[in-house]
Amino acid sequence: MVYITEVHMSGGSNHEHIAEVRWHDPGTRENGQSSRSAMVDWINKGGDARVQDRRGDVQVKVVRATPPYLRTYADDRPTDNLLALPRY
Repeated sequence: MVYITEVHMSGGSNHEHIAEVRWHDPGTRENGQSSRSAMVDWINKGGDARVQDRRGDVQVKVVRATPPYLRTYADDRPTDNLLALPRY
């Protein structure tokens, strides 16, 4: 599992404009950066990405669009947790 900690936007301010993410793996203590497409592929292959908020962990899922993009879901409802993260 990784926690997405920051997002880099390109061309707009909505979820589909997240171009890259920075993440932290608490198990290995590794920090990294991935393009949107790399993170989409990783999640589609069974990877577990999350965002932490004041209530706990919120799961990041892939929105099936062209091109696919990332969005958080809490209680199976779309949320804006990724858009609330710091930018880089």
